[in-house]
Amino acid sequence: MPYVNIKITNENVTNEQKKALIKGTTQLLVDVLDKNPATTFVVIDEVNTDNWGIGYQTVTEIRQDQ
Repeated sequence: MPYVNIKITNENVTNEQKKALIKGTTQLLVDVLDKNPATTFVVIDEVNTDNWGIGYQTVTEIRQDQ
């Protein structure tokens, strides 16, 4: 029973993109590990850019500097 947790910043990810991530991740586990898609769990966490840091800055700050 695989469990995959995908963490992304909450920057306008569409439902279609999320569905593609779930489908693609599930298919990868089916293809590589022969896992049953009915018992494969994919969870997507959207993280506020204020709560995601790279180096010494938050993603919010990095986006503002660009």
